[in-house]
Amino acid sequence: MKSQDETLEEWCRSLLQAYDLEDVQIDVNAILSLAGVAAHSVVRPAAPLTTFIAGLAAGLAAGSGQATDAAAMTAAMDRARTLAADYDSETAPPAAAAPEATASKATGAPVE
Repeated sequence: MKSQDETLEEWCRSLLQAYDLEDVQIDVNAILSLAGVAAHSVVRPAAPLTTFIAGLAAGLAAGSGQATDAAAMTAAMDRARTLAADYDSETAPPAAAAPEATASKATGAPVE
């Protein structure tokens, strides 16, 4: 029987292959760590939401040429981790929707 780590690595490779992203390096443990911070600092369902939004922000930054794939992923995950760790549901301001927000604003990656 496969271990959880083996199963996750296999699943990650399958997803990457399905999206033609075989050359992208994914740090499964870093993503799981981010999910854990979000789950424990915000609420449990924040884990998948946080990782999805961080991935989207990283993809937008990398896709627009603002950062390399690796730099975009690192910046997005670092920013999400910091926001989640500092989150206080009692004092958090209401979220303001900003459709004009750029990928660099979302990830914290510098605009070149």
